[in-house]
Amino acid sequence: MARRFYQPVPIPLKERVSVVFLEKGQIDVNDNRMVITDIRGVRMFVPVGGTVCLMLEPGTRISHAAIVMAARSGTLIVWVGENGVRVYAAGQPGGARSDRLLYQAQCALDEKSRLRVVRKMYALRFNEEPPPKWSVDQLRGMEGTRVKATYKQIAEQHEVEWTGRKYDVHDWQSADVPNRCLSVATASLYGISEAAILAAGYAPAIGFLHSGKPLGFVYDIADVIKFQTVVPVAFHVASDMAKGKVKGSIEHAVRTRCRDAFREKKTVETLIPLIGEILSAGAVTVPQQNEAMPIPFDLAEHSGDVGHRS
Repeated sequence: MARRFYQPVPIPLKERVSVVFLEKGQIDVNDNRMVITDIRGVRMFVPVGGTVCLMLEPGTRISHAAIVMAARSGTLIVWVGENGVRVYAAGQPGGARSDRLLYQAQCALDEKSRLRVVRKMYALRFNEEPPPKWSVDQLRGMEGTRVKATYKQIAEQHEVEWTGRKYDVHDWQSADVPNRCLSVATASLYGISEAAILAAGYAPAIGFLHSGKPLGFVYDIADVIKFQTVVPVAFHVASDMAKGKVKGSIEHAVRTRCRDAFREKKTVETLIPLIGEILSAGAVTVPQQNEAMPIPFDLAEHSGDVGHRS
């Protein structure tokens, strides 16, 4: 007998909890609710409809029914490494809409539009206009220099010994405490950034500064706000760790404080408008497609974000 699923009404992205990490358990649907069951048989309710994205760490198994529920709820599922330090793959709760995808692609393919978008990202990130007539490559080089200086400045503010951003993607535990904190923090930011990009109908792979990567646009968007959100959190945890103020694992402390910072700064609420503001700098007209499918959740009172699909 076929299993029936209820049709959830998606909560607007800005009203959701940013991220929930799940590990070492079986994720399934029971009584029309998503639950995770650990090795002892203890079940815990997963607030799938009120979460931007679920981060699945090693040791989790998820059923087809749970994937369907997440998709219908507009919740992104991200498969990450231990303690969330690497992003391996992600689901697609909204997916790229053809009109938004063409708009994003036109901005990226036209060199003048791409440069305008990159300049906008630079201005938002560093609160100053970049030098006129500089190319994307020149701006990328300047960005690298500014990023190194900003890391050093924030480390000094938190009295953390900093030798630079160094880590081994195959052995993240070999990195020092500040770098481990940064890896966990940025992975959390990448998760909600990708969820916002998909919910708005754009493609994570079409980046402007970061190109040729599956998550190029995710890195672009996350980089614009990371020094105002997760980087200070990472160094704060590293500082508290050195002072013996952190109880439990470093990774848990970083994730918890990132969650609180996302809520305090209303990060999820501002991401979709930020994406629109950045792309509008390209001065490209959004293609009008009369044959495009309407938004699936066409309710009397709009309760979902553009890009959700049934």
